[in-house]
Amino acid sequence: MAQIELGPGDLLDARGRLSEPGWARREARRYSRAAIAASPLRIKEWDYYCVLAGDYGIATVVADNGYMGFLSTTWLDLKGRQGITDSVITPFPLGRMKMPASADVGDIVQEHPRTRLAYRHTPGGRHLSIDCPGFMNGKGLKAEIDLAQPPMDRMMIATPWPKAPKAFYYNQKINCMAATGEARLGDETYAFRPDSAFGVLDWGRGVWTYHNVWYWGSASGLVDGKPFGFNIGYGFGDTSAASENMVFVDGVAHKLDQVTFHIPTGTYDGAPWRFSSNDGRLEMTFEPILDRADKTDLKIIRNIGHQVFGRFSGTAVLDDGRKVTFHDLLGFAEEIENAW
Repeated sequence: MAQIELGPGDLLDARGRLSEPGWARREARRYSRAAIAASPLRIKEWDYYCVLAGDYGIATVVADNGYMGFLSTTWLDLKGRQGITDSVITPFPLGRMKMPASADVGDIVQEHPRTRLAYRHTPGGRHLSIDCPGFMNGKGLKAEIDLAQPPMDRMMIATPWPKAPKAFYYNQKINCMAATGEARLGDETYAFRPDSAFGVLDWGRGVWTYHNVWYWGSASGLVDGKPFGFNIGYGFGDTSAASENMVFVDGVAHKLDQVTFHIPTGTYDGAPWRFSSNDGRLEMTFEPILDRADKTDLKIIRNIGHQVFGRFSGTAVLDDGRKVTFHDLLGFAEEIENAW
């Protein structure tokens, strides 16, 4: 499939529609909430970070989904195969959460009696500040984590929906951000060290149709002493102009075509998964550790999700034909169904 690499410009045209679908290695398009033609109730804006450090990790998200604001933090005990989540839902923010229009400029600070989340830009990276005093029945969770972001490629994609001209998804994924800091859960302290802990940012802005299913996988770490990671996914919208599949090696992105998730029938965290690409450039197995399952079915609003954490092993063929072999790379893969 011929994929369209985008140059700089506005994301939306004068009618509030996606000016051009495609992908890039940087933030190539300018997003403006004011340029959107759809109802504010349909706009979805979020920043999601996941930082994994071997036996444990932390995930945090701030989202303005139009009719619902969402602040959430999950502590991941991978050794104990447990994920603990604390979330706050607020009604009808409709843009009042002031989500930044760029992944590279603008901080997020959200304060609530139950949780305080701040994602700030720093010289050469980002800083995550998390404070959930009521976490785990009053144990409390605090974290201060720096994510290094030296000059490096990322995944950027602009995706339309067929037969829904006002709908679009503008997404950036930044992998391989080495983490330094600590989290405190009750009386226990957990260190994040840059040789073994890595974060990913999922930055999303768009207008979504009501019902969608998506597949997303991500991993970051060191292979042969160099930062290595990947972003893979599909399942919604019209991806004929570009897929979101990329491999990152030492800060350089290598573009892939289509990747398929082969999930064992009837299980998410039992048998190994398999991943294959139509061009043979990414072939992997995945050993599940923890299924962070979520099922919310309010009839009108529905979320059925399985975010599965585990370790990937396989081979990736880079743009110049070099082959990289990796073993036990920590990350996650997910299948999510949303009616929202």
